[in-house]
Amino acid sequence: MNLEAILNKAELTRDDLIYLMNLEDKEDLQKLYDKAYEVKAEYIGQKVYYRGLIEFSNVCVKNCNYCGIRKDNNKVDRFTMTEEEILDRAKWAYENNYGSIVLQSGERSDKEFVEFVDNIIKKIKELSNDELGITLSLGEQSKETYQRWYDLGAHRYLLRIESSNQELYNSLHPDDHDFKRRLECLAEMKEIGYQVGTGVMIGFPGQTIEDLVDDLIFFKENDIDMVGMGPYVLHEDTPTAKDVEDNGVLKTRNLNWGLKMVAILRLLMKDINIAATTALQALNPVGREMALKAGANILMPIITHRKYRTEYQLYENKPCIDEEASDCKNCLAARVGTVGDEIVYGEWGDSPHYFKRTNK
Repeated sequence: MNLEAILNKAELTRDDLIYLMNLEDKEDLQKLYDKAYEVKAEYIGQKVYYRGLIEFSNVCVKNCNYCGIRKDNNKVDRFTMTEEEILDRAKWAYENNYGSIVLQSGERSDKEFVEFVDNIIKKIKELSNDELGITLSLGEQSKETYQRWYDLGAHRYLLRIESSNQELYNSLHPDDHDFKRRLECLAEMKEIGYQVGTGVMIGFPGQTIEDLVDDLIFFKENDIDMVGMGPYVLHEDTPTAKDVEDNGVLKTRNLNWGLKMVAILRLLMKDINIAATTALQALNPVGREMALKAGANILMPIITHRKYRTEYQLYENKPCIDEEASDCKNCLAARVGTVGDEIVYGEWGDSPHYFKRTNK
């Protein structure tokens, strides 16, 4: 196969994707990343949009085999930020001209939790004069709950599929998950009108390059608007960590696979939003900048109160847990500057793909 020819094709085949995922030569990889950045510049612009991330609770009813805040991990001190604390963080984001925030937590769907989120969305919209965009990342909910949160003003929802291979999905999740329900949730969000986000974990035990290529095809076939995918980084207090043979080898490979996935996805879906995820920085101090140079355009700086950050670790070596939101803001601004992108303040940074998909 000819790399130059593939990089300039209008439509990539599954074989093309496999070829690109198997690239190892440094010059070839640089060509891939340069092409992806060129596509980003053309379709999105040399721009980066912030999503101020508020991880407001680590209470979770689910027991995902890879996750540090899984229900059965009794080494975690559980917390839920108060309404006042969450609103304080949203106010900080608004006053610092972040266009959007993400509300993320462990998974719950009980009445008390749903009503708590109702209230938070309403009050964030009020305090920001409806100017602050709201993305939710709160797991599987009923269609009615998705609808009520959308009606209150949340307009993006991120629900990662983790793997589009049902067998692999089942290996990551115990019986408290259902693959079909996950797919139904994504379809319901789309029907309601959300900008729909999903993503996968890259490089967990048992996963192959072909599986990852099928994940990319899944995003395309399901017309996804935004993707947040990151390398698998183990957490020692989880069942999945026991299947890792050599964590050093895993880290190097997963960083490389993660960057390739970002770049190839940019070629495959030119106008979607792609996050440079924090997990990349857990594997390399400049992992997020590398992802921006490979076609990503979204950053999610953590703005959670520092006192809670150490207890919201889905994986080990999570960066920025000892920083204040202001430290993170200044640090990221310097990092983005090294890439040559411009941080766009005060805008929602919606996915152009969403407007094309919905003709809005």
